Amino acid sequence: MIRDNKWKLLASSMAILLPVLFGALFWNELPEQMVTHWGINGAADGWSSRAFAVFVLPLSILAVHWLCVFCTALDPKNKGQNKKMFGLVIWITPIVSLFANGVVYGVSLGKEFQPYLITNLLMGTVFIVIGNYLPKCKQNYTIGIKVKWTLENEENWNATHRFGGKVWVVGGLLLLTCVFLPDGIALWGMVGSIITLVVLPIVYSYLYYKKQVREGTAVITPVPKSKVSKKVKMISLIGLAGVLVFVGLIMFTGDIDINYGGESFTIEADYWFDLTVEYDAIEKIEYRDNDNRGLRTNGLGSARLLTGAFRNEEFGNYTRYSYTGCEACVVLTVAGKILVLNGPDTQKTREVYEMLKIKQL
Repeated sequence: MIRDNKWKLLASSMAILLPVLFGALFWNELPEQMVTHWGINGAADGWSSRAFAVFVLPLSILAVHWLCVFCTALDPKNKGQNKKMFGLVIWITPIVSLFANGVVYGVSLGKEFQPYLITNLLMGTVFIVIGNYLPKCKQNYTIGIKVKWTLENEENWNATHRFGGKVWVVGGLLLLTCVFLPDGIALWGMVGSIITLVVLPIVYSYLYYKKQVREGTAVITPVPKSKVSKKVKMISLIGLAGVLVFVGLIMFTGDIDINYGGESFTIEADYWFDLTVEYDAIEKIEYRDNDNRGLRTNGLGSARLLTGAFRNEEFGNYTRYSYTGCEACVVLTVAGKILVLNGPDTQKTREVYEMLKIKQL
C-alpha cells in the first residue's frame, strides 16, 4: 500500500514541512517567543521559542503522519481498502499542519485571528469530507467506527458507516454554522457537535446489534488476532512502558544546583540547559516570600521543577530555575532581563539570596 502511494506520501510529507521553509525565509521577522496555543476562550495561553515553532512543530506532525500511515498499511484488512479512504489518511495530516502552522505564523507576524472560528471551519469541512467517504470504508481495524459490534459483523459495519456518514455530514454543517453564532454559544455548539458525532454512530451500532439479536440475524465473526496485530501491540506496549518511565523520571525527579565561582555563578538544572551569570551583570537582587509564576512559554514544567522561559504581568517574558514546592524566590535583574530562582525550601532560597548578595559586593 505504501509502495503504491509513494509519490503521494512524498508530496504530503513535503506539504507538512512547507512551514519550515516559510519560517526559515522569514526568520528575522518572527519574534523570539511565538504563540503556539490558545485556550478555549480563544486567548493565547502558551508560547514557544522561534526554533521550536519553526522546526519542532512540523517535524512532530510529520512523525504523527507517518505513524498513522504505517499503522494503516500494516492492517491486513486494508489490503483491499477503498483507495479514497487511504487517500484521506494521507492528506488529512498535511492539511492540519498547514492550518496550524499558518495560524501560528499569522499571529506571530501581527495578523489578527480568532483561532476557534478557523478551527470550526476546518473541522466542519473535514467532517463533511470524511462523512461522504465513510460509507465506502470497508471493514478493518484502523479506519472508521471500530467498536465491538461493527468489527464482529460486516452487516453492522456497513449499516453503521452509512448512518455515521450522514451524521458526520450534518455535524460538519453544524460546525460551519457555529462560526456565525456569539462566542459563548459557538463554543458550546462546537463541543456539543463533536460529542454527538462520536457518540451517535456508536449508539446506533449497539442498537443495530440488539435488533439483529431479536431477529436472529446476528452472525458474530470473532475478530482474528493476526501476527501483525500481535507485533504492533507488543511494540505499542513496550513503547508505552518506556514513555511512562521517562515521564515519571521527568515529573518527579531532578535538582537545581548553583555553583559559585570567583567571577560568576552557574545554575545546573537536570533536564534543562545550564546558565552562567556574571556577578558584575547583576543590577538588582530581591528576595520574595511569594512567587507569581505566570505561564510557561518554553521549558520544563513538572511536579518538581519549573525551568525555562516564563511570562507574567509584572516581568513580561523572563527566565526561571525553580522548585514547584517552594513559594519563596530570588528575583535577579541581569543586564535588563529578569531571572527568578529558588531552592527546594525557604531556608535554601534564603541562603541563595545571602550568597549572591555577598558575591555581588
